[in-house]
Amino acid sequence: MIMSNGTVTEFVLLGLSSNPDAHFILFALFLFIYLVALVGNFLILLLISLDKRLHNPMYFFLGNLAVVDIGYITSTVPKMLLNYLSQDKSISLAGCFTQMFFFISFGGIECLLLGVMAYDRYAAICHPLHYSMLLSPRVCAWLAAAAWILGLSNSGVHSGMMSLLSFRRSNIIQHFFCDVPPLFQLSCSDTQVNQITTFVLGGGVIMGSFLVTLVSYVYIVLAILRIHTKEGCLKAFSTCASHLTVVNIYFGTIIFTYIRPNSTYSQQQDRVLPVLYGILTPMFNPLIYSLRNKDVQGALRKVML
Repeated sequence: MIMSNGTVTEFVLLGLSSNPDAHFILFALFLFIYLVALVGNFLILLLISLDKRLHNPMYFFLGNLAVVDIGYITSTVPKMLLNYLSQDKSISLAGCFTQMFFFISFGGIECLLLGVMAYDRYAAICHPLHYSMLLSPRVCAWLAAAAWILGLSNSGVHSGMMSLLSFRRSNIIQHFFCDVPPLFQLSCSDTQVNQITTFVLGGGVIMGSFLVTLVSYVYIVLAILRIHTKEGCLKAFSTCASHLTVVNIYFGTIIFTYIRPNSTYSQQQDRVLPVLYGILTPMFNPLIYSLRNKDVQGALRKVML
């Protein structure tokens, strides 16, 4: 809705496709993805809470990641599913900023947790004798708390600054949720300060986490190369390859979305990228990081028997 003075009070989310014939297919697809993500992540939390063998630093961080992934995908998908079933695709101004706040929060926390988890694996593989000291319960609690506080603070700054912008031109968002780049394009205010903040603050969170992850895996790979048995080496490389694939897709798409000039952003072309890092990643994380693990598989069999 646009008031008589031109001020926008709500936005209209057009979704991934404006073709009504595709809405049912998209609804069914994303409902399936959403349910799989919820079941997978809740299952990880259940297994970690029930099996004492999983009460260690790695699964502590995986539990945090599962909570984040549940919130991450829930911040966007339910509203998108509702829009596919309804003629009214509007979202209030406050609702839009709230959705953006939670999406950026969970996205930032996920970036930081991936960096922490990479450091955890580095410590376990490269410094096994000092692992209990490097990742003591106190250190783990501080690292997890820092990830949550930094992620929420980063999002609070972006959302607060976004709420100060004026929106008068249009209220049509060619996207399935309220994200930073499309809102910049709709604002009639000067967004230069906001863009610099996104680049510096958001970029610091993203690139800092990515570099920690990358460096950790470089040391991990070097340690793997020193494994004398061919079977052990291949097994370790298989695990690292799957982790790095998810990490590269996640960080690659999120870097391309947020750390670039606003003038190069296209709502129509770039609205698919958040599906990769904001929807598919929370679905794949339980499988890649947890359910392939023998300890988790053993805990699952124990619960089912």
